[in-house]
Amino acid sequence: MSDTFKDPILRQGIAGAQMLFVAFGALVLMPLLTGMDPNVALFTAGIGTLLFQLVTRREVPVFLASSFAFIAPIMAIKGEVGLPAVLGGIIAAGVVYVLLSFAVKLRGAGFIDRLLPPVVIAPVIISIGLALSPVAVGMAMGGSGENAIPYATAITISMASLLATLLVATLGRGLFRLVPILAGIMVGCALSAAFGIIDTSGIAAAPWLALPNFVAPEFHWGAILYMLPVALAPAIEHIGGVVAIGSVTGKNFIQKPGLHRTLLGDGLATSAAGLFGGPPNTTYAEVTGAVMLTKNYNPKVMTWAAVFAILMAFVGKFGAALQSIPVPVMGGILCLLFGSIAVVGLNTLIRNQVDLSQPRNLIIVSVTLVFGIGGMKLGTPEFALSGISLAALTALLLNLLLPGGQGWKSKPLDQEQT
Repeated sequence: MSDTFKDPILRQGIAGAQMLFVAFGALVLMPLLTGMDPNVALFTAGIGTLLFQLVTRREVPVFLASSFAFIAPIMAIKGEVGLPAVLGGIIAAGVVYVLLSFAVKLRGAGFIDRLLPPVVIAPVIISIGLALSPVAVGMAMGGSGENAIPYATAITISMASLLATLLVATLGRGLFRLVPILAGIMVGCALSAAFGIIDTSGIAAAPWLALPNFVAPEFHWGAILYMLPVALAPAIEHIGGVVAIGSVTGKNFIQKPGLHRTLLGDGLATSAAGLFGGPPNTTYAEVTGAVMLTKNYNPKVMTWAAVFAILMAFVGKFGAALQSIPVPVMGGILCLLFGSIAVVGLNTLIRNQVDLSQPRNLIIVSVTLVFGIGGMKLGTPEFALSGISLAALTALLLNLLLPGGQGWKSKPLDQEQT
């Protein structure tokens, strides 16, 4: 190896670019689905990661980027109240994280266990995945309206994209196995080009350097109340991510720097994303996998990944290229991703040995799933809770109001990594 590549700063930079590459596919997928600017998502992922590192004293090697848990509520209310109001709701969701961090600081990590046990969180996560499944299938079959792609063409492209994603996820080796979404997009776009359905005029017209399409938030009570309950599921997702990266590195991040700090960092990152017009943030499991594979536990690597994300946000042609990805390509990959979200919820029930033969647990899971997937609405014509937000609130209230509560057992969070 040459002396150049022995330089620690250069090696950290290369490792940071590698981490961003691993996170990239999922990072931009969420804004592309919800109509946000992918360049803004890159910018807010970088800013969010730096904020997280500041709050946690740069002790945790994680990268923060677009949270899939918010796709359904954003898509549900964006058409009704507009993107600026959705961004106000995202800021409010970040505040929920901040409040949870203060509660954990005051009452200990076990507070989360009692407020949000697996029987509450699991059906909400399952609902998030399954409620989105019609969207994935519709996109895979070519979409609808004037810009719909013929079924035969769309299904060929979407299934090829799905197959490529599956093969890389199961047969890939090394870092290649961590980028199945990118592999699916590449295969799908190549096939789309062969069918002549990719429009590259936007790429040619876009400048090389351009400001991301930042959007200022507006505060709308309907959007805020809709988004607040949704923040509960990503909060648990965050805790799982912190426990996972602790297991990989052999450190207990729940104790040091502390769950209250990691929750605070995630909350500030999510609210900051809403301020600029980006999607809410969460810790990325893909990057945790890359850390485990490379054995590179230095948090400075994530600083470099964040800096690269911010720089890429100002490349105009890059964002235009992302927005030119055909609908069937995204739809094929989403058939896997949305199902994977539901499986995370199922795994939560299994891993924590939730006993569904007990009436209390059966009621919470059953009612939450029907409300979340079936499209139940409760409220007035002016404002009604529905979908994932209603499911999350229902699960939380049922857990608090129903007698009992001993139908599941789990270790305290601060003992998970010992």
